[in-house]
Amino acid sequence: MLAFTVKNKNLVTRNKPLPRLRPRWALIRVLLAGICNTDVEILRGYHAFRGVPGHEFVGEVAAVNGISASEKTKWLGKRVAGEINVSCSAYNYRPVCAFCRRGLKTHCARRTVLGIVNHDGAFAEYLALPLENLHRIPNSITNEQAVFVEPLAAACEILAQVNVKQFRQAAVLGDGKLAQLIARVLRTALPTVVMFGKHKDKLQQAAAAHIETQIVRGDATDLKRVKDNFALVVEATGSPSGLALAQHMTEPRGMLVLKSTFHGAAPVETWPLVVKEITLIGSRCGPFAKAIALLHSKKVDPRPLITRTFPLSEAPAAIHFAQQPGVMKVLLKSE
Repeated sequence: MLAFTVKNKNLVTRNKPLPRLRPRWALIRVLLAGICNTDVEILRGYHAFRGVPGHEFVGEVAAVNGISASEKTKWLGKRVAGEINVSCSAYNYRPVCAFCRRGLKTHCARRTVLGIVNHDGAFAEYLALPLENLHRIPNSITNEQAVFVEPLAAACEILAQVNVKQFRQAAVLGDGKLAQLIARVLRTALPTVVMFGKHKDKLQQAAAAHIETQIVRGDATDLKRVKDNFALVVEATGSPSGLALAQHMTEPRGMLVLKSTFHGAAPVETWPLVVKEITLIGSRCGPFAKAIALLHSKKVDPRPLITRTFPLSEAPAAIHFAQQPGVMKVLLKSE
């Protein structure tokens, strides 16, 4: 199969054999794959990953191993999205780790992570995942919507971690792909969501989704210029400087949700967390069922965020294009 691997901070073409399937694993033909900031950070050295990147996808089940013929009919040919953390149970490890025993499979001590940690991902014609990670996609949802299920689920995780009913409004710092999804998800639960970003065109996309917007410079001067305070702030800038502004904007006894992942350290003072008694919550992967339900209900439609679709064979050009100013979601399509 055609695949692309990370080498010397670039994507390089590889002809790889199809993944071998463990019992109760599926071979998935990738229909669309999304490029996100984590993929860009992987090229810069994040997690020192050297395999096939890519963790946002919609695909079609091509083969399943280790289940009955009647079970196979429920899967073969079906469109699916897949949770990216592969836990103890999928590898048949015994005993399972303490996190899996607590039901925290996304924090499994021996997990692999699709396209991120020791598991080849979606920048290829095929990938393999256990059946327990797969979610069927209803016919009401297009491929262009379904490819957003994984990042949309990450946005939905905030609703699982925070009782948003105690707030009247929220601030989202950042105007990129994940920030846009977070703002849209929060807007389904809150009357007012304000996005702070430095790109007018991206803020216009948020405004079209009934999200209030404010322009910032994205540098240290924002600490003096931005006077707004919120009880709930979500930091999704993807930048090391975002946390300082997020702390500045979170009111005393407020809640700050941290979403950014990037290669390197964030130069930030932590005293505002103590002085203002801020609750800081790290937030990562989320509930796929909730994300699929939002797409099915039409409450969230991420398709306006798609800037361009490249054929899979042009993946290096696609990831270069994805880093250009003003670009939102870039997709790879199998030919």
